[in-house]
Amino acid sequence: MRTGVRLGIDVGKVRIGVARSDFHGMLATPIETVQRSTDSGEDVKRIIAIADELNPIELVVGLPLALSGSHTASTNDAVAFAGKLATASAVPVRLVDERLSTVSAHSALRTSGKKSSRSRNIVDQVAAVIILQHALDAERGSSHPPGSLVNPSEGS
Repeated sequence: MRTGVRLGIDVGKVRIGVARSDFHGMLATPIETVQRSTDSGEDVKRIIAIADELNPIELVVGLPLALSGSHTASTNDAVAFAGKLATASAVPVRLVDERLSTVSAHSALRTSGKKSSRSRNIVDQVAAVIILQHALDAERGSSHPPGSLVNPSEGS
């Protein structure tokens, strides 16, 4: 298992959840929810600023595939966003399968007694935690970095 902080990113149409791991890659915790700004690029700038603060070894972006494994509009959006991050940062960006992470996040919040109307910002962070924790667990189990590396030219 590689050491170093990783950032987990859950890309949504309105908000982006951000999580981080500890230095040893054992546990993911929520950081913040970033407002999506498709035109201005402020969302990418904010995530890069977080990365500059935490000095991660990689950014792990959730890849929302359909249950069948096929691509959807959300998949294409996440791939494009990951490409923008890869272009804007020297930190490697990886895409990892995130099927059902948002459903799991809603379920976890309901179980903890949080009302869904009050937890919109939190659910994105929880989804980012689930994505990142899955990636950490997968790497620990296989001794290989999770998902696929994003080529910076994909963000151009």
